[in-house]
Amino acid sequence: MLNRICGVFLLALAVVVAIHTVAEPLYHTSSDTQPYSPLWAILDPIMVLGIALGLVFSYARKRRVDGEGDSGPVTREFLVANTQFFGFVSVGILMLWNWFNLLSPAFAAVGADTVSLVWILIDATLPLLLGSVGMFLVRNGNGE
Repeated sequence: MLNRICGVFLLALAVVVAIHTVAEPLYHTSSDTQPYSPLWAILDPIMVLGIALGLVFSYARKRRVDGEGDSGPVTREFLVANTQFFGFVSVGILMLWNWFNLLSPAFAAVGADTVSLVWILIDATLPLLLGSVGMFLVRNGNGE
């Protein structure tokens, strides 16, 4: 039951992030002082929580698939489990790096254009990962 609740949360977060990513340019005009909508300040911590949950559930799925043995051809389940897990690892690294960069004005190793590009990559990739793990959890609430 807990897996299904987490799955619904991940699906809802995927939808919210996807819609806000597409709709933000329609209601927020970027400026040098405020390049991003204030709603991201609310969504970012929730996205980190979603990444953490995604890592936990995708790692459990990956371990289960890896425990089935490595003999035979590569299966669809093996590819999906590994893609989800390593996708969450890479998006998590980018998310935390970019978020800490945003929270620390003293960090100036990259320019604003690079930071914006990384946010676009995160905001386009995260809903796909959250949605795929969320749908797996809703369909197979016990993780099997």
